Formats: sequence, C-alpha cells, structure tokens
Amino acid sequence: MYMLSVVLRGVCCIELRHFRIKSVLYLGGFGHIPVFAGYIGDGFLDACAVGDVFASPDMNPMLESIKFADSGQGVLCIVANYGGDRMNFDMACEMAEMDDIEAIKVIVADDVASASKEEAKKRRGVAGFVYVSKVAGAAAAKGYSLSDVADVAQKASDNCRSIGVALSSCTVPQAGKPTFEIANDEIEIGMGIHGEPGVGRSKITSVDDVVDEMLSHLLEDRPAQAGDRMAILVNGLGGTPIEELYLILRRAKSELEKIGVKLEHIRVGNYATSMEMAGASITLMQLDDELKTLLTADAVCPFWEN
Repeated sequence: MYMLSVVLRGVCCIELRHFRIKSVLYLGGFGHIPVFAGYIGDGFLDACAVGDVFASPDMNPMLESIKFADSGQGVLCIVANYGGDRMNFDMACEMAEMDDIEAIKVIVADDVASASKEEAKKRRGVAGFVYVSKVAGAAAAKGYSLSDVADVAQKASDNCRSIGVALSSCTVPQAGKPTFEIANDEIEIGMGIHGEPGVGRSKITSVDDVVDEMLSHLLEDRPAQAGDRMAILVNGLGGTPIEELYLILRRAKSELEKIGVKLEHIRVGNYATSMEMAGASITLMQLDDELKTLLTADAVCPFWEN
C-alpha cells in the first residue's frame, strides 16, 4: 500500500490509486472536525475539499479535489444539503466534465428538524453524512461500479434520519462572539450544526426526557416496528463529555428495543462536531444486508475504528 498525504489550497487528499479504482470525496466547510479530512483513508474517503469555518469551499478546490481523486473511472462526490456547497459543486462538476471526468453527486439531507417530511429535499445534512461516506467508501473499495457506488450511497442517505440538541453556542473565530444566545438553563431541540434554529427551546430536563423527545421526532418521520434493523450514531457536537453521550445511547437503545428494533451497529463519540458547541445528535439508519456489510467493512483512517 502506498499513501501520500497532501494539503493544497483547501484540498486534503490521500493518494489511494494503487488499490482503488473508483474514488469518493466529500465537499464542505471546516469547523466540524473530524469531518472531513479525518475520514480520508482506505475504505472511506479518497479526498475532501474544505472551506473556511462553516463556509463552503469555492469551486477551485472542489475541482482540484475531483481531478486529484479521479483515476479514470469517475468520482462520487458526497455533499451536505447546503446552498453554497451545492452551487459550487455544480460548477466544479461542469468544469470536470470539460476534462472528461465523470462526477456523480449524492446529496445528504438527514436532519428531520429542518423541514417537514413533505419538503424533505430541503433538509440540512448533518451527521448522517458520516454513514453515507463510510458506505460509499466501502462500496468503492469492494469494486462496485461508479453508478453502483452512487446508488448504494443514495440508499444510505435515504435511510438516515438525524436530529440534534444544543445546550450552548459555539464561537466562529471570524465573528469572535457566540453564534446564538441560549440561557444556562435552556436546551434547544433540532439545532443545526452551524447554529441554525431548531424546533423548540425549553428548560433543561433529564437526559431521558430529552432523548425521548429526540426519538419522537425521528420516529414520527420514519416509524419503526418490531424486527427493524438499525444503526445508531450518538454524536457529540464538540463540548459534551463522552459519558453523557453514553447516557443518551442508554436511553435510546432501551426505547428502541422496547419497540423491537434490532440495533446491529452502534457508534458513540465525536464524529461530526460544531466547534466547541455543547450538545449531541442522534442518527438512525435503517439497515439491510448490503448496508450492514458496507458499514462494518474494514476501513483505515484516523477517526473510525472497526
């Protein structure tokens, strides 16, 4: 295995062409460590284009990432559902096509708090893009065609539902002040990873009550029934101790198992943060045999342990 790490004008890449044919890259803003560069590695991402804090990269680093990642059989680009990311990616793809590079995009829009079920295409992309990237990277590593990689990544995206909760804001360096104000005794359900408004603010209550409310939004959007197979990702937003994340898992696991859901893949940790924001998100992904196989396939990168 030969690997070469490169950082060039907002483009973070690891050369994987010695053992990969199709390539997978992610496009988005900085400030969500370990997203995105932390998931570059065998069986995950091949490259990423990173913008400023909470800002989309412009078209040029996106195009550079696509060109770098391409090994002759095209590139799958995973994009969270934000206007700047999508607009710049569309321009980068047009330019890539002029160089005979096929670039297919998969949009991740998993945040149930950001739009109704009827307007699901308007939803924000949040921690679900970690699952989508893992599934896509594993499919590419297994030799799927580019179109098949895109199809299974889209299936993963379609099966993801997420919701977050925040107890404090974060401070973007350029602004030098909190992105939003929230009282010390308040909590906001549905907060986005950039500080976007949620679905409701209330006084802080027990972790069980908070998790129950989060699950009610997730399961209202996609009801669960006995025998359903799911993966769960309990994700810290940057300022929440790991032991508190496990309290969230404890309650979510208990409530889902009461329904008869089989949790076949569990992740707890900081997978998609929001600077130093105190809070967490829950992502549920419906599984079938293919998605479970790809989600649990080996990967070599700094922030994903098999």
